[in-house]
Amino acid sequence: MRFEAGGSIRRLVRLLLLGSLFALGGQAAAQGNPRDPYEGFNRAMFSANEALDKYAARPVAQAYDAAVPLPVKASVGNFFGNVGEVWVGANNVMQGKVGDAGTGFARLLINSTVGIFGLFDVASEMGLERYNEDFGQTLAVWGVGGGPYVFLPVIGPRTTRDLAGWAVDTYVDPVSFVNPDSVRVGASVVRFVDIRAGLLPADRIIEEAALDKYAYIRDAYLQRRNNLIHDGRPPRTDD
Repeated sequence: MRFEAGGSIRRLVRLLLLGSLFALGGQAAAQGNPRDPYEGFNRAMFSANEALDKYAARPVAQAYDAAVPLPVKASVGNFFGNVGEVWVGANNVMQGKVGDAGTGFARLLINSTVGIFGLFDVASEMGLERYNEDFGQTLAVWGVGGGPYVFLPVIGPRTTRDLAGWAVDTYVDPVSFVNPDSVRVGASVVRFVDIRAGLLPADRIIEEAALDKYAYIRDAYLQRRNNLIHDGRPPRTDD
């Protein structure tokens, strides 16, 4: 069952990637933003995602945010953050940041024990910083260019490099190996809803500030990724 569950996730990832590549392959490069040559395709996918969010994801996230006490929501976020510490540490190692990796593994040990399986972020209270690393950032450190910007429903904004990194992140996600299937699916849904609920405060800001919501999210994503890749010290030009 474990391999079947993991296999289904991996098949879904492959189908999403193949579908997006076929769709993008049929698009003519635009003459506008060189980082967004598939803007027509991306805007169509963005509109589809907005509809899914409006009628499904956002209402569920709002209900979750209203019904679940703040300490419980914090524990949910802490738990899934702790689950991801191993892969974050591995990416730090692959990027040559051994000291950061050591901090991450120390966080995992402390929060998994004293923090009761990661429900409480004791490590942060002890001054151990939580890092945000993924395989897309590792590819960037290895010299892989960002490539064109892509937006896909549910998956959201990515560059082609980050889309490849996301596929690897999904492949090794510990949640995808959880048994039985019902627990795996339930955990994945709870994590998704918790993440979406955490983004609710940003919704109003974006709606009020953005004349073009698509362009606003695209530019914010690219700037944030550039900042993450360079650990908060990005060069004056994009990577």
